[in-house]
Amino acid sequence: MKASEIRQSFLKFFESKGHTIVASSPVVPGDDPTLLFTNAGMNQFKDVFLGFDKRPYTRAATSQKCIRAGGKHNDLDNVGYTARHHTFFEMLGNFSFGDYFKHDAIQYAWELLTDVFKLPKEKLWVTVYAEDDEAYDIWNKVVGVPAERIVRIGNNKGKRYASDNFWMMGDTGPCGPCTEIFYDHGPEIPGGPPGSPDEDGDRYIEIWNNVFMQFNRTEDGVMHKLPKPSVDTGMGLERITAVLQHVHSNYEIDLFVALLAAAKKAVDAAGGGDCDKDSPSLKVIADHIRACTFTVVDGVIPGNAGRGYVLRRIARRAIRHGYKLGARKPFFYTLVPALVEQMGEAYPELRAGAARATEVLKQEEERFFQTIERGMEILESALAAKPAVLDGDTAFKLHDTYGFPVDLTADVCRERGLTVDKARFDELLEQQKKGGREAGKFKMAQGLAYEGAPTTFHGYDELVREGAKVTAVYVDGSPVDFARAGDDVVVVLDHTPFYAESGGQAGDAGEFRNATTRVIVDDTLKIQADVFGHHGTVAEGEVRVGDMFIAKVDAERRARTVRNHSATHLMHKALREVLGAHVQQKGSLVNAERTRFDFAHTGPMTDEQIAKVEAIVNAEILANAGAKAEVMALDDAQKSGAMMLFGEKYGDTVRVLSIGSSKELCGGTHVGRTGDIGLFKIVAEGGVAAGIRRVEAVTGENALDYLRSLEQTVNGLAGSLKVAPAEVPARVANVLEQVRALEKELTALKGKLASAQGDELLAKAVDVKGLKVLAAMLEGADAKALRETMDKLKDKLKTAAIVLAAVEGGKVQLAAGVTNDSIGKVKAGELVNFVAQQVGGKGGGKPDLAMAGGTDPSKLAAALESVQGWVAQKV
Repeated sequence: MKASEIRQSFLKFFESKGHTIVASSPVVPGDDPTLLFTNAGMNQFKDVFLGFDKRPYTRAATSQKCIRAGGKHNDLDNVGYTARHHTFFEMLGNFSFGDYFKHDAIQYAWELLTDVFKLPKEKLWVTVYAEDDEAYDIWNKVVGVPAERIVRIGNNKGKRYASDNFWMMGDTGPCGPCTEIFYDHGPEIPGGPPGSPDEDGDRYIEIWNNVFMQFNRTEDGVMHKLPKPSVDTGMGLERITAVLQHVHSNYEIDLFVALLAAAKKAVDAAGGGDCDKDSPSLKVIADHIRACTFTVVDGVIPGNAGRGYVLRRIARRAIRHGYKLGARKPFFYTLVPALVEQMGEAYPELRAGAARATEVLKQEEERFFQTIERGMEILESALAAKPAVLDGDTAFKLHDTYGFPVDLTADVCRERGLTVDKARFDELLEQQKKGGREAGKFKMAQGLAYEGAPTTFHGYDELVREGAKVTAVYVDGSPVDFARAGDDVVVVLDHTPFYAESGGQAGDAGEFRNATTRVIVDDTLKIQADVFGHHGTVAEGEVRVGDMFIAKVDAERRARTVRNHSATHLMHKALREVLGAHVQQKGSLVNAERTRFDFAHTGPMTDEQIAKVEAIVNAEILANAGAKAEVMALDDAQKSGAMMLFGEKYGDTVRVLSIGSSKELCGGTHVGRTGDIGLFKIVAEGGVAAGIRRVEAVTGENALDYLRSLEQTVNGLAGSLKVAPAEVPARVANVLEQVRALEKELTALKGKLASAQGDELLAKAVDVKGLKVLAAMLEGADAKALRETMDKLKDKLKTAAIVLAAVEGGKVQLAAGVTNDSIGKVKAGELVNFVAQQVGGKGGGKPDLAMAGGTDPSKLAAALESVQGWVAQKV
């Protein structure tokens, strides 16, 4: 059976057992900050297991896209060198939410493996938690697995329940015993059965894990039985495919055979010649194209932090392995079509996003290929001395200057049997972060413990709420009974008109009042999904739990915010009309000042495109169409054509906003009619990351203020130039032309001056062991003049080593030159660095000519005097 057939057979089997087939969630978890990537099949059902969410089904089956390349679950370093490690893999799973339990779960697993997949029963072993007699008896007495092939795994991690066969979501919460199924590859393969000293061998391979969530562990360590125990299972598609296709490595299954062939063809075409088809590097490339493509398709782009950094790290690791095989031009991105051919039918989003993934990976690859050769030269040079440990300074230089992630450097070092001084690297990285770190807004309301009733939100229809009751007060992050005047607080109300920051829209500000107390609210944030924290200061009196207030939103700030938010919806639709349907929202920030909208697009917008988007939005404003918000089932929203953000997590019911010709899912606040927006103007457009553009726009009074400011600027410029405002562009062009002519004339004069000084310096050259050495200042020279004078001096001195310097604007400019017959003795790059280090700088270049700069002119004279002695030591 092919991998695609195995996937389909698994899903169809569980569908026949009453399970709903649920589509894979994206590899980027929706609304779960605890996870970098989706790393297990149960991730999308986490809230169901915790009781926070309820689905219309109690049985589900999935084939889930998973990535393990960062955080706790990180298999990256092993990929390519083992038979079963991957960055991307598919987890087949069946789930019961308070429906069936151990008996059915075990029976289903056995039936699928032995009756459908036809695995020999005698080759299957199982493990159970040592105390789980119920699971043991089901396997032994009901299924009929002999006792010698059932292994009890006890508390092998030091304490009770700390076992490979006992699963916990965390220190507290749902947990329970596991039963795992192993396949015996036969005595010709090294390794012992699970639980034995030789269990790490390849003979007995785990293919399925059944987790039985039957307890809730409280902080005191007590296990309480759950009223509705559940089942969470997982079976790696790649592993079971290897078993069914009778191969010992996941890289030998049909899916990887095709990707490996495509990888070899791509590397060979990029200069690799005829690379070894069994190379671990090809396995790395074939594995990584899956992780990178699915990650991009699910909305991540390469970057320097978080998921973007992990994506960049995986992509550059693959590119480096291609470079190792001989590839000298971009090749990795060309594998996307081969991946689509293998997996596009199972994952339609892969087909839909293939073009974008190809473009994003191509841009990343082209960027890295521009620096990889120089970076590898530096790394190879450092490793040539065969150190036991690569110094952290070199690792940091590669990271900071050449874009080599330290993991990539460590990967190369590991191949040579070396390690990296990670402590020194981390020290340098922290120094850099401290230098560039900016204080972010402290969100007091985030992470507070709250166990009271949820907040009822009334802010769609009203800005003032009487009789709002205080249900919690926090000072310095801790719950208190009351707070006094001057205290910074977070207050939770039972009812509020204040919108809490969500979906890119900033939270409301305003105030609470009663007869004795006044609280100024600066921001509103969510403590939990339905609990609003009002962050502010007690201005007068005291605020206590149980107090009643009139809660009043800052109406002007809200009005400005909703104008910007509604304009964002219209702009999103206009961007798709002008740039194409590939435009996807990648982030937004809407407040009272402006709207900031990030979206997927590969190149800068032209002035014409910006003008067209503005025209479309302003036409919608002039039409003065009404806005309407409706709450409906998610399926109905999809059928209505409402725009949804890919990868976002939605509940069973959603709020659909129709405004003008735009229809999107949105929980924010909006204008009543498009005409309320007043005026729309884009004020900035630029790139924020590879394949991601950012547009900033203003509306209403803010747009009018912006246009007035521009008008004042133009009028002021016209006055300075003594022309009418309409004549400013022509007059500025004329002035710039004059400036360019004067700069050209100045450069020529500097060159003549430097040349004249150069002729005078010939007599100052000193003979050092047959080599003419000259180190001198050139007054009024720039870098270009230094190079030109250097060439003339080298021609006249014939055999020479020369350093020329100039000071301009308090900065030192240096040039070092060595004639071709002398570069075997002295290198210009080493010479210029010797001088530059003395004046607070650094530089480099070719052996015959190198440039540098410095920041301390006061030490220049002494540095030039030291040149003669340095050369004498070299020749």
